[in-house]
Amino acid sequence: MSFHIFLQHLTNGLSLGSLYALVAIGYTMVYGILRLINFAHGDIFMLGAYFAYYAISVFFLPWWVGAVVAIGLTCATGLLIERVAYRPLRNSPRISVMISAIGVSFFLENLATVIFGGRPKAFPVPAVLGKSIMIGKVSIMPVSLIIPVATLVILLALMYVVHRTRTGMAMRAVSRDYTAAKLMGIDVNRIIAITFATGSILAAFGGIMWGLKYPQLQPLMGVMPGIKCFIAAVLGGIGNIMGAVLGGLVLGLAEILITAFLPALSGYRDAIAFVILIAILLLKPSGILGTKVTEKV
Repeated sequence: MSFHIFLQHLTNGLSLGSLYALVAIGYTMVYGILRLINFAHGDIFMLGAYFAYYAISVFFLPWWVGAVVAIGLTCATGLLIERVAYRPLRNSPRISVMISAIGVSFFLENLATVIFGGRPKAFPVPAVLGKSIMIGKVSIMPVSLIIPVATLVILLALMYVVHRTRTGMAMRAVSRDYTAAKLMGIDVNRIIAITFATGSILAAFGGIMWGLKYPQLQPLMGVMPGIKCFIAAVLGGIGNIMGAVLGGLVLGLAEILITAFLPALSGYRDAIAFVILIAILLLKPSGILGTKVTEKV
């Protein structure tokens, strides 16, 4: 394999890994606050892409306006899900909330099939983003450059909010001890709503970027990316924002580079994520940047 082909695969791996990282941050933030695996997160990702499609292709909004509208609608949907499906179960056993999350996931998938139809739709890609550019001998789609830059900016912004603002301080307090944070006067419902809104915005942005990269939409498009982003969060250390980004990058690079160096395994590309998940659970269950938590008895 020549050097420029290696660079080509490396670029593709960084782009895919950054996309996984974007969505994995939403998984890890919700888990960090509520200890809840939000199985509906992949379907919120799907809704973000569909909202953008309808805003741009059906209502003929300018592309960037359509993207902003889609992100806003997805954020509202995430808040509605938290209010209807999770908040009433706040003091219930954890398994009840998990079953509710699975139910919301199936509901969204079937609702999307009824409303949007099962036939795949072509995502509208602006002409300026549809042409590849050459850097040396490496061909790169503009969106492959936008995704890593956007992920870095979002990561820096989130780290600032979490570590330098009162809202971030409240988030860390709720994640440490929900009851104590409540007794200290923190509006726990507001903090949890902000967390869900942030996760939904990132999922919507990820869905739109996914539509630009793989321009075909269908109601189950969030299932496999959602599972892989969850694996990325576990790989980096679920509950840790930096870990989610690291896990996403490792997973994306592993997928692209393993299939590039071993073409015979290209048919098992999705299985690579599960092999990595099993390996990390056996070797370091808390993830690369995760810390071991002792359950109180």
